[in-house]
Amino acid sequence: MHQGLYKIIENKPLTDTVYQMKLTGENTERILPGQFVNVKIDSLFLRRPISVCDADETTVTIIYKVVGKGTEALSSMKKGTLDILTNLGNGYDLSKSGNKPVLIGGGVGAPPLYKLAKELIKEGKEVTVILGFNQKDEIFYEKEFRDLGANVIVTTVDGSYGIKGFVTEALKDIEYSYFYTCGPMPMLKSIYKNTNTSGQFSLEERMGCGFGACMGCSMQTKSGNKRVCKEGPVFVKEELLWED
Repeated sequence: MHQGLYKIIENKPLTDTVYQMKLTGENTERILPGQFVNVKIDSLFLRRPISVCDADETTVTIIYKVVGKGTEALSSMKKGTLDILTNLGNGYDLSKSGNKPVLIGGGVGAPPLYKLAKELIKEGKEVTVILGFNQKDEIFYEKEFRDLGANVIVTTVDGSYGIKGFVTEALKDIEYSYFYTCGPMPMLKSIYKNTNTSGQFSLEERMGCGFGACMGCSMQTKSGNKRVCKEGPVFVKEELLWED
């Protein structure tokens, strides 16, 4: 974990409710795919956990959806600095991917898969990305994933763009060696039931501290209680108690 002040260099809308913020500060090159940051917002007691979309030697990019007071306040910030805890969580394990990994993102579950896709493609893997949205005007980052060299499939629930239906509609028609996913819980549980390989799930949970001290985000796994913010947010399929 690293705490520091990060300067806002970009904060722009990608859709009506989804924003991309780019910041510069220390220690960004050490952020792993699937890790998250915890952002302090003035006047709010608890920090807000947000997945990392991308990071390099000098910048970190986060993508967030405006859903409450915290993210609404964040969306109005065009300049200044933020107090941020970085390098939180375990991140994805790239070593298990095989040659043809599929990355499945639902809505704002897509951003943490971007840095993962970038690194897997650097390793020479044939990466397929499935992006699921409710409708066409909610779609973001399709081009960015394509520009990395990934095979990108988009699904929309209403059929207004790409394949009509949920991400599992696209999943059943492709070959893959392993999967990585992040998104809403109903989507994750459907992927759990409809995949024939092992894989990794990035889970969301309400967090107090973000680094394992408060125990507020504990969940049951096959190997006992684990903290989503510390031992997670990424869990392998075999750990999860989702059989029923």
